[in-house]
Amino acid sequence: MATPKGIAAGTKGVADDKRGRILHAAMETFRQHGFAATTTLEIATRARVSKRELYALVGNKQEMLIACITERTERLQVPAGLPVPRDREAVGNVLAEFGTQLLREVSEPTVVAVFRLAIAEATHAPQVAQALDSIGRETGRAALRQIMARAQASGLLDGRPVELAEQFGALLWGDLMLGLLLGVTERPSARALAGRAHHAARAFLQLHPAPS
Repeated sequence: MATPKGIAAGTKGVADDKRGRILHAAMETFRQHGFAATTTLEIATRARVSKRELYALVGNKQEMLIACITERTERLQVPAGLPVPRDREAVGNVLAEFGTQLLREVSEPTVVAVFRLAIAEATHAPQVAQALDSIGRETGRAALRQIMARAQASGLLDGRPVELAEQFGALLWGDLMLGLLLGVTERPSARALAGRAHHAARAFLQLHPAPS
């Protein structure tokens, strides 16, 4: 007999709620005790689920970490319907918009905590840094390369997309992330982050004049 839709939806809602609790508990426990020292029993207890549910809904410790990182990086994709830039002003607007999003998401305290965790666990649990780099950081880099490739294909920029993306990233961040990691810099306001992204976009276009 088919399961009523209401019951199926309710079951999925409960599972999603438990999964959310598991990921939140995992992140908090990783931050407190480090990745290597954290046990799945600690995470399950904090999330108020059984170990069986924990493994069924998320997986082992490394899969939990990857899920925590992936959940944040899903917001750093270039929108599927992003139009091909037709002029230099459009390139600047796209870079400023995406740069603002990148700064906002990556400077969020939970994300900065993941970076600190990766640094602290570099010797004992290198998989933390590997997951952060291959899933987290690469998502933003790939999105920037895609933007640069579209601008280059439209004849608005010269250079290799990978190098152009790295240059814009350097202009965008400066030493902000280092200051956040050291705890000597407060997270800028939303308005300040947007201003920083617009300034980086203008500086980038000045460094890369329109192809002749």
